Amino acid sequence: MYEMRSRKNGEADVVRLEATRVVIALTLTAVLGVIGLLAAGAVARSATETSASVSLRKTNLGPILVNSRGHTLYLFAKDRNGKSACSGSCARFWPPLLSQGKPTAGPGVRSSLIGTTRRSNGSRQVTYNRHPLYTYALDKRAGQTTGEGNSLFGAKWYAVSARGTAVVKASTTTTTTTTTGTTTTNPYP
Repeated sequence: MYEMRSRKNGEADVVRLEATRVVIALTLTAVLGVIGLLAAGAVARSATETSASVSLRKTNLGPILVNSRGHTLYLFAKDRNGKSACSGSCARFWPPLLSQGKPTAGPGVRSSLIGTTRRSNGSRQVTYNRHPLYTYALDKRAGQTTGEGNSLFGAKWYAVSARGTAVVKASTTTTTTTTTGTTTTNPYP
């Protein structure tokens, strides 16, 4: 009889030990999940910049607008009336320059041309000369201009000049016509 009680008490101890392990594992999982969620929120907040800044930088395209990290700012030819036509997968490749506060102008940038527009998700996107501004996900370093002239998501993408216009890189292709025998350069991509 004593052996039976002892065995039941031992089994109860094992069950209590297992239950304690499960509770500890669940608690630890919940704590790690909360930490991960807080870290993801911090990353997302830093990506949107509290108060965006727009500066001027010399590149292979000449002086162009850049964000606070020196990354090229682009305009999308499909945007109309100061409103963005880039969302969803487009915005993942061409992240909009967002600002929660009033955007600031760096040296060489006209502050009177800086503004914001409301995106479809409610966030505020920085504009320059009424063009919504974007970076390009494949520009990994400051000063890169790999997005220049790309035709993606229904229109072309261009770096933005200090005047707030598209920087159109002159085409290096020449065409010869046989009727006149002259060579002409096409300045548009």
